[in-house]
Amino acid sequence: MKSYKVTITETLKKEVEVEARSAEEALQKVRDGYRTEDYVLYPDDFDDVKFRIEYPKRDRDYAR
Repeated sequence: MKSYKVTITETLKKEVEVEARSAEEALQKVRDGYRTEDYVLYPDDFDDVKFRIEYPKRDRDYAR
């Protein structure tokens, strides 16, 4: 049997609304809030899952 590495990537998504003078300020407020755990994503915020497989490398013999 061969061994395969499969990566599972789950994406959580949450929309938050903030008041700000500009888009940049709004983004910074949310980034800061995320770092200080004002915004926490939970399993209910699930958005997507992806699976990626890494195939084993083939042993190649190029000698003729």
